[in-house]
Amino acid sequence: MNLNLSKTIAFVLLTCSLQPGAAMAQANESAKPWVLWHWIKGGVSKPGITADLEAMKSAGIGGAYLLSIKDVPNPPLFNPSVRQLTPQWWDMVTFAMQEARRLNLKLGMHVSDGFALAGGPWITPELSMQKVVSTQLNIKGETAEKIKLQQPETLEGYYKDIAVYAYPSAEGAGISTQTVIPEITTSNAADASGLIRPGNTKNFGSNEACWIQYAFKQPFTTRTIRISTGSNNYQAQRLEIQVSDDGENFRSVGRLEPPRHGWQDTDADVTHSIVPVTARYYRFVYDKKGSEPGSEDLDAAKWKPSLKLRNLELSAEARINQFEGKAGLVWRISKASTKETLEDHLCVPIDKIINLSDKIKADGSLDWKAPKGNWTILRIGHTSTGHKNATAGAGMGLECDKFNPAAVKLQFDSWYGAALKHGGPEIASKVLNELFVDSWECGSQNWSPLFAAEFKKRRGYDLMRYLPVMVGIPLGSVELSEAFLHDVRKTIAELVADQFYYTLSSLTKEKGVTFAAENVAPTMLSDGLLHYKNVDMPMGEFWLNSPTHDKLNDMLDAVSGAHIYGKNIIQAEAFTTIRMDWNEHPGNMKTLQDRNYALGINKLVYHVFAHNPWLDQKPGMTLDGIGLYFQRDQTWWKLGKAWVDYATRCQALLQQGKPVADVAVFIGEELPSRSVLPDRLVNLLPGLFGAEVVAAEAKRLANTGEPLRQKPAGVTHSANMADPEDWVNPLRGYAYDSFNPDVLLDASVKDGRVVFASGASYAVLVIPGKMLLNPNYQYMSKEVAAKLNELAKAGASLVLGERPKFQLGMPKTGSDQDFETLLTELWDGNFKTAGQGQQQLSLKTLGKGRIIKGAYQAESFDLIGLERDLLVMEGNGDYAKKVAYTHRIAADKEFYFVANQENKKRLLEFSFRTAGKIPELYDAVTNETIALKAWKTEAGRTRMQLKLAPNASAFVIFKDRAATTASATGKNWKEQQLVNTINGSWKVRFDPAYGGPEKPVTFAALSDWSKHPDSLIRYYSGSAEYSNNFKVKKQAGQQYLLDLGTVGCIAEVRVNGISCGVVWTAPYQADITAALKNGDNVLDITVTNTWANRIIGDQRLPEDRRITKTNAPYRLEGKPLNEAGLLGPVRLFKQEQSN
Repeated sequence: MNLNLSKTIAFVLLTCSLQPGAAMAQANESAKPWVLWHWIKGGVSKPGITADLEAMKSAGIGGAYLLSIKDVPNPPLFNPSVRQLTPQWWDMVTFAMQEARRLNLKLGMHVSDGFALAGGPWITPELSMQKVVSTQLNIKGETAEKIKLQQPETLEGYYKDIAVYAYPSAEGAGISTQTVIPEITTSNAADASGLIRPGNTKNFGSNEACWIQYAFKQPFTTRTIRISTGSNNYQAQRLEIQVSDDGENFRSVGRLEPPRHGWQDTDADVTHSIVPVTARYYRFVYDKKGSEPGSEDLDAAKWKPSLKLRNLELSAEARINQFEGKAGLVWRISKASTKETLEDHLCVPIDKIINLSDKIKADGSLDWKAPKGNWTILRIGHTSTGHKNATAGAGMGLECDKFNPAAVKLQFDSWYGAALKHGGPEIASKVLNELFVDSWECGSQNWSPLFAAEFKKRRGYDLMRYLPVMVGIPLGSVELSEAFLHDVRKTIAELVADQFYYTLSSLTKEKGVTFAAENVAPTMLSDGLLHYKNVDMPMGEFWLNSPTHDKLNDMLDAVSGAHIYGKNIIQAEAFTTIRMDWNEHPGNMKTLQDRNYALGINKLVYHVFAHNPWLDQKPGMTLDGIGLYFQRDQTWWKLGKAWVDYATRCQALLQQGKPVADVAVFIGEELPSRSVLPDRLVNLLPGLFGAEVVAAEAKRLANTGEPLRQKPAGVTHSANMADPEDWVNPLRGYAYDSFNPDVLLDASVKDGRVVFASGASYAVLVIPGKMLLNPNYQYMSKEVAAKLNELAKAGASLVLGERPKFQLGMPKTGSDQDFETLLTELWDGNFKTAGQGQQQLSLKTLGKGRIIKGAYQAESFDLIGLERDLLVMEGNGDYAKKVAYTHRIAADKEFYFVANQENKKRLLEFSFRTAGKIPELYDAVTNETIALKAWKTEAGRTRMQLKLAPNASAFVIFKDRAATTASATGKNWKEQQLVNTINGSWKVRFDPAYGGPEKPVTFAALSDWSKHPDSLIRYYSGSAEYSNNFKVKKQAGQQYLLDLGTVGCIAEVRVNGISCGVVWTAPYQADITAALKNGDNVLDITVTNTWANRIIGDQRLPEDRRITKTNAPYRLEGKPLNEAGLLGPVRLFKQEQSN
């Protein structure tokens, strides 16, 4: 698209009519960022607590989530160490509350010791997370042999039977590579004999293409292949299967298809159901060609495409394809089994199943005589998943049963409730006022003593009749088995939200405490949005310089969950870093921060402020080298308050009003589910993304050559992952949320917009159909189809992907004509062509609404009367990339936050979908409000040009009714005139306590510390004060700006002893007007770099001569020193002063 606005509007004035910014972004307590305050490995001291909290207060932090991490090591990191749950530890917690109250800070605590997730020593196996387990015995009937059933897998010494079933053995029962042993060879001559050995712990691995061959003496029929890897491995789940009758001529019969999966995927094997094949020779071919690049929901594909394999078992017996995930043992999404792989005759007839639950004795013997024939006996029970809050210390124990409110309450009372009691009502009630649940890192569960009753209540039938399907046995038909498993998953997803999160929500309300929680996906089977219904402050997380761990889906889950359920404050665990390289500073984190503000978060929780028990060791304690290093001994901590102030000002505005999003994208009815990532919408909405993005996405997904990269150093992964920075403002002026069936079924239509019960409204609903997380798009429930039909007829606009074919749910006899009618009304009928050329689309009316079917080729929704909320163009008329934005409407104003995501100056033309109000610009960096001089209202939009510095952001605020449709003409921005360049020598004072020279050093010219011949300066980390003098003929009516040029990394400017502020981001200018004198002036600039250079330098020295002391591992080998100090040029500019 090419839209040139420059003919009709002038440039906007960037620095005109300055007003106090505090009136625009009035900071309140809720706007202040928080920190995750980690007490590491028992290293806690009262002086350290006081120093930490005072540092938080001085930096403008509003509060801290207290988490204790891991146990006291041997030897301890700090003496005396304090173990969790001891009287000494509770004394420390109480002291922290007392100090926080003194400083008017707030505290929150995690729901358990550690950060994942909710367990402790008080949780017995009976109250822990549970899973379904089973054993199978195949016997011949009418024998006198006594039957004894092996007890299924038992963890934590806990096992309970659920049921015992017998049924006539299905075809292939008991035939596998455990009973028919093949000869195993490999193309690389490696030993693979362990692959058929039960419990094998030795990996077969390869980095090069190879094959594994199973040779049988007689033809062997395979219906299922069970893969075990021991650790996440993508290549093991995509082996090509080749077969031969003679061992020489092989033919391919297909390739295994990996399920979508998260990072915690080793709690269950993967059982692949294949089209039955009979052969003497099988080859399993590993070749990385064609590999996907990996993502949050295909985690193992992120990493090096090597093969690791522990078990590869072939079986002649039929199983539901990848039933482990479908039954809720792990977070996985798989295609439904089909009759091609699972014909009806391979499914156990339901009426042939005999329930023998009353026949089993305590020792496993069965008091039953099998009739004539071959019989399969299935013993099904439940045991603990064995998951613990693994990052805990003395508070470690089993994870509580997330489906059992009593177990959840016990967990709450034993940890958070205990903290409230120890703090006492006078302190705790005023200080400890938030409960925090971190991201889910304790696997999935699919059973509880309450599960069967909850299933019957929610689904309306008894699951016991179909229980064998939960362990992969197909019953009745493939359709029935898959439908039952969907009901199992739906029940699990509801229980996560209704029993775990709702119980915690109720308990916090009783205590008058706010409840904040991060994501459930992709570890626990869930609707990734649903639990936010029961959370006061949804929370996601984003990572710094850690693409393998960055979590755009987490952020979108939290933002969409908050929006659709009407939660205003959306937090983010911010800047988590997999490997600190000690070079983080505010200037190199701003674009990441701004991008996530544009996504919808409005409160940062910095990760991580590690408690430092020492007052004399720097950098001191860390989370074992995981960052961000954001704590009191950070070199730039004092000057960094300017960065925190920026966050507070942004958040004060971003917490006002309601977000504006035009598009709502349905996540579908597949479970588990998550918000829809932007890259998953390219095929359905190609016009909105644009041809360039469509082509780039096709190339990325092709992943030709399987390229790898390292980021950070030492972390090798796929180079073609979908990086969040490549998906800024993806729909080019339309914001979107994802929504789930829960909110859809309560939706209505008002003025052509779909309105959810929370009040959130959207102009367009997108029903994608086929997506990576919705492989079974052919299925839709009658309730969802009816609701979509109802909304369309009431005036909604729908964009529909592929047409469903089948009704979701347990099979019914005969066809459901009502369901077919609903689909026909939505997807079929008289569609007409709208638009022209390559932007044509198929559109029809349905009642008062409109239906668009198939790929949306138009570049905007103008054809249905919905203009872009924001249109941003380059000066040459091209659409402007890398401009993040969000739009909110409050009672007294509406505003857009816009952020330049490129490290260069940009002149951009903005067109906002609002009119009739006077625009002004608020700069949250300088806290200045600027009256915009050049704007024009036209056709319901306000148009203007803005100049943005590299990485700059701004709020464009519309308030007060405009008397005209355009501003006065005039100068478009203030021209800055160079007054002088401050040359000559500089006196620089380093801090000897940080390893700097004892005496001031004279720099003849500004230069990079890291290139200085003196090693005390070359490896220096900390603050140094530059001093100089300059003369100026100060003129009335002029504003004077000191431009520092290049700064490594942050600086405070003082003129004549008066602080003129901290500069930490472009344009690195300070307003020195108020401090400037006519004539001679004294200039002092304090510059602070990062810890990196000192830590690199210290590695050259014996330990007793080192400045730095930390528990973080050293990972800077071979790294160059970082640019540091004031590099300039330092120049004085003047511009016309505003009235």
